[in-house]
Amino acid sequence: MNNDSLEKEVSESVRESGSIVNEISKFFVGDSDPLKKITASIMASGHVLLQDNPGIGKTFVAKLFSNVLGIGFKRIQFTPDLLPSDIIGTKIWRASTGNFELVKGPVFSNLILADEINRAPPKTQAALLESMEERQVTIEGETIKLPPPFIVIATQNPIEFEGTYPLPEAQMDRFMIRLSFGYPKDDLEILRRRKLWGTNDPSSMATKLMDASKIIDLQKTSEKVTVSDEITSYISQFRQIRDDKRVMAGPSPRGIISLMRLAQAMAMIDGRDYVIPDDVKNVAIECLAHRIILKPEQVMDEISPEAIVKEYLDKMEVPKGN
Repeated sequence: MNNDSLEKEVSESVRESGSIVNEISKFFVGDSDPLKKITASIMASGHVLLQDNPGIGKTFVAKLFSNVLGIGFKRIQFTPDLLPSDIIGTKIWRASTGNFELVKGPVFSNLILADEINRAPPKTQAALLESMEERQVTIEGETIKLPPPFIVIATQNPIEFEGTYPLPEAQMDRFMIRLSFGYPKDDLEILRRRKLWGTNDPSSMATKLMDASKIIDLQKTSEKVTVSDEITSYISQFRQIRDDKRVMAGPSPRGIISLMRLAQAMAMIDGRDYVIPDDVKNVAIECLAHRIILKPEQVMDEISPEAIVKEYLDKMEVPKGN
């Protein structure tokens, strides 16, 4: 593909991805930066973990994205008694036909809202591992592909521990990005809008802007965004975190690849067909921090993974001329 053709693709993608954020911002009162990063993650074919206090709007945002993107949507409410078969499905014997019939679970959709994902035990959480990484599920020995695009938006409450199960590292690593919205600055505007809409859940009012094929096209365009050798080298330097004496486990190769893909999507959304250092910096903490496991003594000293990533961002040499 020549540069003119790619520039045209990116130019069209900017308009379309920008319209997603604008439409959702009509209903979600708060900073648009997290919305942009969720959009970038979707454009990079990644999964999103929304970790925030109750009542912030995590579920609301996921439903808004499903309506604006115009794709299949299923919500799975994670509870302690949820079984893996409740997620991926199972095979049931039908006496009338003398055969086993495949009954597909809710994971067979485009956008899955895994609500309060840490309320289900590890065995049930693990039911999502194959689907999140390989976009397929295996039921009774039969492997079935999931419909593209396949995106998981999961939510969890970081301050409540009773009745919850921490996500295993293997699952945390499958989330391309972890985000928090924080409390909104304008509760008065939220009240005004809710009075205007006459409902506490106006997500169904959002305008459908896309469909599955359009999202797949945007994902393919983001993959074509140029990443120079200098930027590639810059991204790879985050592997140094693995050797940090305060760290038990650092960002995996999957995490480093995710950072590059996110940077490509951020560049596309900003109207460029090439990545600059700021694209990497803007998403590094959200992409890498949840993949870092600190040693117990560092946790006791209240050192956070986010602080570790920021420290490396500050001291790593930034490529010149990009």
